[in-house]
Amino acid sequence: MEGTLRGECIKKSLDLTSWTAATDLIAKWNESGEIGVVKPEIPTIAEAVEKFLADAKARHIGWETARKYENFLQRRFLGWCDAKGYRLLKQVGVDQLREFRASWTDGPNYAAKNLERLRSFFRFCDQAEWVRRNPALAVKPPKCRLKPTLPFSTDEMTRILEACELYPGNRDRIKAFVLVMRYSGLRIGDTIRLSRDQVEKGRIRLYTAKTGQPVYVPIPPIVEEALAKIGSGTRFFWRGMNMRSAVANWSRYLASVFQIADVEGGRSHRFRDTAACAWLAAGLSVEEVATLLGNSPNVVIKHYSPWVLERQKVLEKKVQASWAAEGAA
Repeated sequence: MEGTLRGECIKKSLDLTSWTAATDLIAKWNESGEIGVVKPEIPTIAEAVEKFLADAKARHIGWETARKYENFLQRRFLGWCDAKGYRLLKQVGVDQLREFRASWTDGPNYAAKNLERLRSFFRFCDQAEWVRRNPALAVKPPKCRLKPTLPFSTDEMTRILEACELYPGNRDRIKAFVLVMRYSGLRIGDTIRLSRDQVEKGRIRLYTAKTGQPVYVPIPPIVEEALAKIGSGTRFFWRGMNMRSAVANWSRYLASVFQIADVEGGRSHRFRDTAACAWLAAGLSVEEVATLLGNSPNVVIKHYSPWVLERQKVLEKKVQASWAAEGAA
């Protein structure tokens, strides 16, 4: 082979015995615009989504996060692309993604989260050199005002626990489930998967940190006593059914409890919010609460800002009280 490509000269043997293979290789160099560089095979949109989800699972992202990616990309995004006749990544640019966003019926907060999922997917494609740039970055998120997270009040928690005693199903299981969520801060899916070996010496192992060290949260005796009433099995609340079905079932069980307790706006995630706000009010730092929740400090500040502010006021009062001891008040 002898010639130039973008001013770069080359004269060498390709070490090939097939004329077709040699011309194909040179054609691929021409396509990439650089001698010796072959552009990667670009998958279809469906294949790219499959590869992205496989990579996400290989990174061991949370079950709930994986479920939301699958729902958004496999059902909604691919469904929209099929309806529009888009099969290749190069067919989907900024204008097409804006049109896709316009088809959403989500509220502003959830639409913003879905846009982040879309950006993550195209960032993956960009890093794999399947697209020239991430087109989702040019799509602006909807304006939304984040409502402060509302934990259950003391009165509401009292009514919820009383409602567990009136629950028409297995009262011991539903009460233990509620107590675990309230005092561990676990999400509903993680609570369902709670295994017996996670509970030891008055604490629950929440997860294993990236450093390899387990993260534990202490639990009061009332939680241990409630779990002890549940029968045998490696897991307290799960019998091996499809996790999506299990979450739907337990959400329905909790909805019945909220109805009996006459608690408006009852959702499973509010137990996690209640635990986080109680920890902040007790004096734990934002970083410590973030560690227990498995979130970043910025996420804690974003979702629990009123309680972070209240905690700051308490700290300021304690500092001011220390002046009196030194006669500086």
